[in-house]
Amino acid sequence: MNERDSAPGGLALIEALVNSLNVETGADSLDTAEGRAAFGLAETDVPAGRVLREALRAACLVHAGHRPDDDPLSLLDRLLAEAPLRVAVDAAGGAALRPVEDPPGLTARIAVAVAAASADGTWARLKACEAADCRWAYYDRSPAGRRRWCSMSVCGARAKMRAYRARRG
Repeated sequence: MNERDSAPGGLALIEALVNSLNVETGADSLDTAEGRAAFGLAETDVPAGRVLREALRAACLVHAGHRPDDDPLSLLDRLLAEAPLRVAVDAAGGAALRPVEDPPGLTARIAVAVAAASADGTWARLKACEAADCRWAYYDRSPAGRRRWCSMSVCGARAKMRAYRARRG
């Protein structure tokens, strides 16, 4: 399995949104019509989409063990609280959160994905790379759930080489 395989289920949407900005190059796919269409965003929705993206990135960093001085999750909590959701019960008696709006907005779709991933225990495995020049979102499939980098062969290798050089000299 490739280290950069997509996250499962609704987490793939969150992963894709976080990764719509390449931190290293500054390229933002929300700047393009195609990039906005991938998330169902109008050009006027982009500023709010960027705020949501960075709040999700902060949550992914917390999942990876980063503990910033401020409370990065309070913004995400406030954003998701504004998502219009309802509990839908199907013919078999199963219940799930669903967006109220049709078509649903990005925040509502994200809120449903976060709720479902929290319920099935996968939310905390969506992380952001420890490398400050990367911050790529990835799904941690390691047995212990302790990955720190999006790719051991790229970001992990760079970090280990920097640590080695610092020790040597």
